[in-house]
Amino acid sequence: MGALKDQLKTDLVAAMKAHDEAAKSNLRMAIAAIGTEEVAGASARELTDAEELAVVTKEVSKRRDSAEAYTQGNRPELAAKETAEAEFLAKYLPAPLSSEELQQIVDEEIAAATADAEKSPRLMGQVIKAVNARANGRADGKTVAGLVKAALA
Repeated sequence: MGALKDQLKTDLVAAMKAHDEAAKSNLRMAIAAIGTEEVAGASARELTDAEELAVVTKEVSKRRDSAEAYTQGNRPELAAKETAEAEFLAKYLPAPLSSEELQQIVDEEIAAATADAEKSPRLMGQVIKAVNARANGRADGKTVAGLVKAALA
């Protein structure tokens, strides 16, 4: 079992003892998402720490997207609930990269990719993949893609 799942389970026990319904609900959703991912595919397996982190990151992203949709749909009470859930789960993620750090990684990866060839939008996929690998879940994919696209244009 990964360290993140252990932490979530420990926090769930604490939330149950404290009768914190919101925390219990959020933690159970995160643990269930990890459990679902563990049994997805041909056979059940334990997730690595990076895979668990990716699952929680995806759950946070889902909540933020839902909050945005609820806001556009004029449902502020549901948007607030989704935003609160996203913020709660975000505590379990590593600190995001600053825009300067992310830009530096993008610049370094573009320099490495263009060492053999000239800047071209064809390198976008290769550079995004390299930047995401270095960012290790600490940067939003949409933001990375936007920075790479702007730098290669």
